[in-house]
Formats: sequence, C-alpha cells, structure tokens
Amino acid sequence: MTAVATTAGTITLGTSGFSFDDWVGAFYPERTRKADMLGFYASRFSAVEINSTYYGIPPAKTMAGLAERTPDDFEFLVKAHKSMTHDSADPDESTWRAFDDCLAPLVAAGKHRGILLQFPWAFRPDRAARHRLDLLHERLSPRGPLFVEFRHASWLDERVFRYLDERGIGYCSVDEPPLPGLVPPVARLTGQVAYVRFHGRNEKTWWGHGGGDRYDYDYSPAELTEWVRKIRELAERSRQVYVFFNNCHAGQAARNALLMRDLVQRDSLGEVR
Repeated sequence: MTAVATTAGTITLGTSGFSFDDWVGAFYPERTRKADMLGFYASRFSAVEINSTYYGIPPAKTMAGLAERTPDDFEFLVKAHKSMTHDSADPDESTWRAFDDCLAPLVAAGKHRGILLQFPWAFRPDRAARHRLDLLHERLSPRGPLFVEFRHASWLDERVFRYLDERGIGYCSVDEPPLPGLVPPVARLTGQVAYVRFHGRNEKTWWGHGGGDRYDYDYSPAELTEWVRKIRELAERSRQVYVFFNNCHAGQAARNALLMRDLVQRDSLGEVR
C-alpha cells in the first residue's frame, strides 16, 4: 500500500483517476478489464482522486460501487463539478443536490476524505472570486474538508493563505511547468491537511500547442527528489499529506507515484501509504 506514517502526519500517495485504457500493459497487467482496474489499483495504492466528477456528476450507485470494490481503509478525494469552479453563474440547486447524492455512499462507507476545488487560470483574486469561495465553503464544507487549487500565481498571497487557514480550507500545492503566470512549486499548509498535485512540466503543450497531451510527462527521479523534503516538512506540520499524480498519460502517474513512495520512504522515519 502507498502511505507513509511519519513521526507527525501520514503521507498518502495515489493518482488522479485510475480507469484509463492506456494503463493496460503500462501499469495494469495485459488484458485487464475495466471492471478489474480499481481492485488492482487498490492493491498498490490506498487512495485515489476522482476527477470524472468534474465533467459529470455520477449517480450515487456509481460511487457506491467504488466504495464496495475497495478495502475498508481506502480513501477517496473527489473533484468538484466544473459548474462550481469554472462557470461565472452560481450552480443551481439541482447541481448541489446531485453532488451531495454522489458523495453520500462514500461518506456512508467512511471513505470520503475531501473535495478538491480546482480553479482555472482565468480565476483571479477579486470580489467575484471571494464570493465564489465563500459560497463553496458554505455549501460544501459540511460534506467534508475542502482543498483549493489555483492555477494563477496571483493567488500566492499571505492574505489568501490566512483566508484559507481561518476557514480550514487546504491549499493545494502544485508541480507544473515554469511558465509565466502559473503557480510555482511552493509547498504551503493551510488547515490541518496538506495536498500536493503533480501535473508534469510539459511546457510545449500546456497551452494546447503542439498537438500533444499537456499531462504527457514522465518525472525523473531527480525531479521528484526536489519534492521529498517539501513533502516531509508538510507532514511534520500537518496530520495528513495527500500526494496525487495527474500526469496520467500511459500509466506515468502510477509509475511516478510508486517512485515517489520509494523516495519518501528512504527519507522517512516512519510509514508511507
């Protein structure tokens, strides 16, 4: 399993999603069926970030199936629907209800660990953004911890970190290409739980140029080592650190998460999940 219990918080590693056809042969054994992917994944990792909920809110029975096919101590982090983070208009009541219904089976199973709010690059700190953050905190925080990922560097401000910390909202630290305006690789803790996402450093395709997948990136051991000390320091100051790899092309996320587990374990005094 992929979690490390340190002298402080536990470090839990996983990937952003698990059901990918191009992972067969690269991570899953040859001829692995879709229905068997989660079981194999859960034999290697103890948590997963569900990203499909961003594109469409699944029915409760779908989430119940995920809960049923995973061990009792397995953990799910769920990404908020795009209408909550990317649309200018506030979500309607039917959207809130549908999202609540979708989370309910994970909550009932004791496997829900929080909601990721990933905002677009165009989302900047202004009055409208403050309204949206307040609204999401009001509507979603009763469903579990919230984690916020910003894509524009203007959010790296001590006033923002205080705002998040006062509300118990976790800041999501990111690794992504070093391009103008994007968030740099700053490891920061707000709330009691830390969150880190690895997107890859594919500068050429990040903005949709070159015809490739922006998340088609395979981290080197040296690049991941840059984060080992940061993750350890987050663990020393928090009760939990979640680390998810979103460079999902051809199984790279799973391989990199397993490599990161090995690197953190070498540097650890305790256990990694």
